[in-house]
Amino acid sequence: MNTSAVENASAVILCVDDEPNILNALQRLLRRQNYQILTAESAAAGLRLLAQHSVDLVLSDMRMPEVDGAQFLEQVRLQSPATIRILLTGYADVESTIAAINRGEIYRYIAKPWDDNEVLLLVKHALENKKLTEEKQQLEALTQQQNAALKSLNANLEMKVQERTQALQNVLHELEKSNAHLRKNFLTSVAIFSNLMELRAGNLGGHSRRVADFSRKLALQMGLENEAIQDIVLAALLHDIGKIGLPDALLEKPQLSLTQDEQGLLMRHPQIAETALLPLEQLKGAASIIRSHHERFDGDGYPDGLSGFAIPLGARILLLANDYDALQFGTLLNTPLTAVKAFDFIVEARGTRYDPSVVEAFKALLGAAQPHEESTIAMRSKELKPGMVLAKGLFTREGLLLVFKDCVLTEQLIAQLIKFEELENYPLTFLIKA
Repeated sequence: MNTSAVENASAVILCVDDEPNILNALQRLLRRQNYQILTAESAAAGLRLLAQHSVDLVLSDMRMPEVDGAQFLEQVRLQSPATIRILLTGYADVESTIAAINRGEIYRYIAKPWDDNEVLLLVKHALENKKLTEEKQQLEALTQQQNAALKSLNANLEMKVQERTQALQNVLHELEKSNAHLRKNFLTSVAIFSNLMELRAGNLGGHSRRVADFSRKLALQMGLENEAIQDIVLAALLHDIGKIGLPDALLEKPQLSLTQDEQGLLMRHPQIAETALLPLEQLKGAASIIRSHHERFDGDGYPDGLSGFAIPLGARILLLANDYDALQFGTLLNTPLTAVKAFDFIVEARGTRYDPSVVEAFKALLGAAQPHEESTIAMRSKELKPGMVLAKGLFTREGLLLVFKDCVLTEQLIAQLIKFEELENYPLTFLIKA
């Protein structure tokens, strides 16, 4: 029994075989891949090594004296369930191999004599599968902890969270199809980036989530493929990330009220965002969309002055979705517009500011669902009065519903919402029916 240690080894592999030449061959083959190799010439020795080391994968021969491979791998499963188990079998004993599969729950079996390349590929895939399983378990545990903390925080609120928004779930659904093995890590990163701007100013609260949801609906209306829709949704979630370094006072002003110097600062944010996101391979498509999401169809946009179909389709969709939300919250014009007036603004700018085909999809998407004219006022929590009625539901930055649309505010509820803002350090903006 011996150990071949390699500095900074990527994984620990235990090889068990009663034939030293077989062990030596396996050791020579696997050592080239920067694995740490442990060897044992019996099942008992292998179990002792398993108790002393954190082993990622076990390669065991079937025919060994005293304890065969099936019995040994069954003990490995009981002693270290997370360890991947692979069986080496050199004879056509179907019943023994089936027993090893059933009792030891092995990952795969390899017939002797083996092909070196096949062994290396099998070991590589087995270790990758183990790593992804561990990451999934860690992320699920982290999610459970975060959910428990949020539930505890909301315990003092009169209104309990009653439903989740669908936006983040839709993003998750698209990511699962194209990048399942990185899904959890990737989504966590996107959510963190998306929430950075939500911490800056109350009037931006929920903006990225709403724009992402509407962009997705527009892209679906236009019949785009899943991969393209994924890039658009990610770009929508992260489109304001380049504003992180801008002064708070600038972010709180409508775009039409900015000075020339302030406009110059603001016009840099698409390039800043692209530069920040390009190193992430999964976000290259989204980064390209973000760079161009302020380009106009007539060529009067920024930062590159693109026009017409030279502008990426995703950017043309994102511009419309972003403006439609900003118009209703007063961050584009000097005053907020109703949904109907925002709709009219978009349609009137067809062919100048917006791509006509995207406007047509926008009109078809809203259609009969276009809301009736309803006057609303944007307010902060300390401006609220009992008896006021919410024109839109109110969400936390995690996408959880705090207060329903059409809720009539009471003095107690207003006090609880103010307390929530202080605890979360997260200013809220309320749309109140006029």
